[in-house]
Amino acid sequence: MRLLSTLLLTAVAAPALAATPEEVTTHYADLALAGYQDSLTTAQALQRAVAALIATPSDETLAAAKTAWLAARVPYQQTEAFRFGNPIVDDWEGRVNAWPLDEGLIDYVSAGYGNEENQLATLNVVATPTFTLSGNEIDATAITPALIAETLHEADGIEANVASGYHAIEFLLWGQDLNGTEPGAGARPFTDFATGDACTGGNCDRRAAYLQAATDLLVADLTEMVDNWDTDGPARAAVTTDPQAGLLAMLTGMGSLSYGELAGERTKLGLMLNDPEEEHDCFSDNTHNSHFYDGLGIRNVYLGSYTRTDGSVLAGPSLADLVAAAEPGVHTQLKAELDASVAALQALKDAGDSGRTFDTLIAPGNAEGEALIMAAVNALVTQTASIDRAVTALGLSKVDFEGSDSLDSPEAVFQ
Repeated sequence: MRLLSTLLLTAVAAPALAATPEEVTTHYADLALAGYQDSLTTAQALQRAVAALIATPSDETLAAAKTAWLAARVPYQQTEAFRFGNPIVDDWEGRVNAWPLDEGLIDYVSAGYGNEENQLATLNVVATPTFTLSGNEIDATAITPALIAETLHEADGIEANVASGYHAIEFLLWGQDLNGTEPGAGARPFTDFATGDACTGGNCDRRAAYLQAATDLLVADLTEMVDNWDTDGPARAAVTTDPQAGLLAMLTGMGSLSYGELAGERTKLGLMLNDPEEEHDCFSDNTHNSHFYDGLGIRNVYLGSYTRTDGSVLAGPSLADLVAAAEPGVHTQLKAELDASVAALQALKDAGDSGRTFDTLIAPGNAEGEALIMAAVNALVTQTASIDRAVTALGLSKVDFEGSDSLDSPEAVFQ
């Protein structure tokens, strides 16, 4: 009896086996699938809200559509950590989240707006049913998802000609933010979608058609990405067939989003230029939330945990398990640094939620804003070095994370 008790005690006290690369990459694919499923579900809610706005334009239906757009950003931004290490995602991402955009391509803009390097920056498709593009006459009488995706998006090969995705929809719901670095977001009136004499801005029927088509296209694009991560999907296969390559994809996505994209292009660059055109969700002044959920998504991938929009938590074998088994010190440091970056981004979020939005924080001479922003930038840069150490700890091949002139060659920003 004493021997049995000893054996039982030994079994209980034995350390759990570390997760395997196969288990970690499979769970990573599950996390991606869940994130894109939530992104699709919230985009479908946005689709319904847009339909209601078009059917019955009012302050209330416009506000409901804006609320649905903001809700849709929460799960989607957390999926951005799946971008850079996964070509299937990175090649697709420009269709749904490209920015900044020359919004005059889509609809009316303020007098004097333009871009001398982009002749289409003031095309205003909403007001222009036929136009010439690359020498071809384009019939845009019917504004459809196909017209947006196949003809308008990145027209003439110019990246600023963003015609689809979250930010095109954002512009159509909010309109231009003409407040510079002063408080205030876009203020498009609901009457821009009204019919008959109540219509403001002109071409309300075409504006509504564009909004509906862009929203339908977003739903279709997200459906495609859900399928890519589902059972037998190519994105899932790419990270699970070769688990070592899958682990490298995970860390590449974390490091590139952390460093070049979020710390650099989306955060420090706007501060250096004091330019609200460089803020990610510039029409809605939602940038503080987008940045926070980007940072949360990076930590999600490392910890193998994601809180779904219904409040349930998906957790499982993680990179953290593997790194902790290989190099406990690296894991402890990286985990602490991820927590610190999320806390710094939470401070930015809290500021934005209280009215001190990103565009006001980057105003010249705003010392408090600069301190808040640079705390987030520095935390993201710091954790990237530990993400690189995690690559080494797991014996993976060296990876070059995405960079940014704002971090690597600040002088080039002003050239």
